[in-house]
Amino acid sequence: MNAPPLAVRIEAATPADVPTLLTLIRELAAFERLLDEVQATEQQLHEGLFGARPSAEVVVARAGTEVVGFALFFHNFSTFLGKPGLYLEDLFVRQQYRGQGCGEALLRYLARLAVERGCGRFEWSVLDWNQRAIDFYKNLGAVPLAEWTIFRVTGDALTRLAAE
Repeated sequence: MNAPPLAVRIEAATPADVPTLLTLIRELAAFERLLDEVQATEQQLHEGLFGARPSAEVVVARAGTEVVGFALFFHNFSTFLGKPGLYLEDLFVRQQYRGQGCGEALLRYLARLAVERGCGRFEWSVLDWNQRAIDFYKNLGAVPLAEWTIFRVTGDALTRLAAE
């Protein structure tokens, strides 16, 4: 059974939040069994989120002064809709705060932001073994896109592709 809702504030992260964000990213990676893939540094996060040309935005969920979760997102574009979309790269709530409405508050905040910004869709990926998250997303009205497969090119493969 879920705990009662926690009073959280959702607000844009600031440069002062970067060390906490990196800690949360590592906690997320550990949960996803991908900790060895985290290469991000505070400097890279600061530049990517708050530098001259930010690549993404991030909001945090605060309970009092403590950051208990975050959502990192960016805009993409749907050629079919002719509108921007909002893509959620990462959503994470610390273990002890799960089931208290933090994740839902973050998603609802981003949904409102997508509507305000004229986005035609709001989408994200979820690991296929994370049934709790899948059920949570479906309960909020999200629909899995089973007919799509994500492809990725990184590291040496990306370098080779760029060089050929």
